[in-house]
Amino acid sequence: MLRGNAIIGQSGGPTSVINASMVGLIDQAKKAGGKSGGKAISRVFGMRFGIEGVLNNHLLDLKAQTATTLKALRNTPSSALGSSRHKLTDNDLAPILKRLKQYDVRYFFMIGGNDTMDTIHRVLLYAQKQNYDLVGVGVSKTVDNDLFGTDHTPGYPSAARYVALSIQQGGTLARDMQQVDQFTVFQTVGRSAGWLPAAAALAKQSPADPPHIILMPERPFDQDAFLAAVKRAKDRYGYCSIVCGEGITHADGTPVSASQTRDKFNNVEFGAMGGTSAAMMIHRIIADTFNWRGEFQVTESLQMCAADRAVKLDIDEAYNCGTQAVKLAQKGTSNVMVTITRQSKPGQRYRAGYGTIALEKVANAERPMPDKFITKDGMFVTKAFLNYAKPLVGPLPKYGQLNLKRAKP
Repeated sequence: MLRGNAIIGQSGGPTSVINASMVGLIDQAKKAGGKSGGKAISRVFGMRFGIEGVLNNHLLDLKAQTATTLKALRNTPSSALGSSRHKLTDNDLAPILKRLKQYDVRYFFMIGGNDTMDTIHRVLLYAQKQNYDLVGVGVSKTVDNDLFGTDHTPGYPSAARYVALSIQQGGTLARDMQQVDQFTVFQTVGRSAGWLPAAAALAKQSPADPPHIILMPERPFDQDAFLAAVKRAKDRYGYCSIVCGEGITHADGTPVSASQTRDKFNNVEFGAMGGTSAAMMIHRIIADTFNWRGEFQVTESLQMCAADRAVKLDIDEAYNCGTQAVKLAQKGTSNVMVTITRQSKPGQRYRAGYGTIALEKVANAERPMPDKFITKDGMFVTKAFLNYAKPLVGPLPKYGQLNLKRAKP
């Protein structure tokens, strides 16, 4: 068992439960030790603004945080340590290792998505080449739910619930205001995977309920087929509710959005200032074609930090992933990410366990929705997806509706 200190970082976009993972790491690190020879982990440091905190020597003493603070943080959204979009370069590796040596860090933990897993992997490989004993474990995080090797990622259930409730509540408004607005377009985050827009289907209890159309990045946007589906919904229900992922593309791969800004990882920044979102473009296409009035809704980061809609299961699993990471590291398991494994079948009470996957398999990889979750026309989800998502999101409220049959004189 290595003896030294631990360091924890958060990176990428925040979630409603990323701090629960951090608290799980801290709590378990405090317990780490043996029956003799003292603690395996003496101190616990936090990276202020991700890996940049290591490079800039801005570390926090997480073990000194009060129990009251940590308890509150377990249910606090966003990233308490601060996040980073810094793309690791080869020139960063030597300064990082020098800092880790300075603080006698032997346990390296980061919470994030695939780019974060790549950061851990590269730091570990460099430390190994320099003959420095360092154990590293990643804790998954992303509302996009597109990390390879895990049933779902901490953060997704809460963001999925946010989307489902938004469509349920906003759709009720759209239904009742159809004489004013004939259509609505709601956009979710997610560059290349449709897990979040798909969650909107959980709001649907009858054919007339929203959403009527879901556009996912896994399927190319076919404008003619889409407009025909919009008209059918309007003719049947008096309005049309559409949900789209921010990263939907045309058949040639160009984004439906007009945003061309890219981040340091060469990812399109669909929410960047000056860009035209996919929802805005969809709105324009419908309005120009049918001369209807409608509205678009782009909530962006609210999906990542709506603590009032967080799912308890999500908070608990995020915390458990943190504790599991420390337990694995203590056993010498390194260069892996903690995964969530579903142990129940559809119709059974949801049960989950925890496993691992090699970081090199996760780094820079993506997990799109499988074909079995998407309908043949590419504009809605199947029962298989609903069976997958319902246990994660939990039950939604049921609202009333008037009998709208015309009264007789």
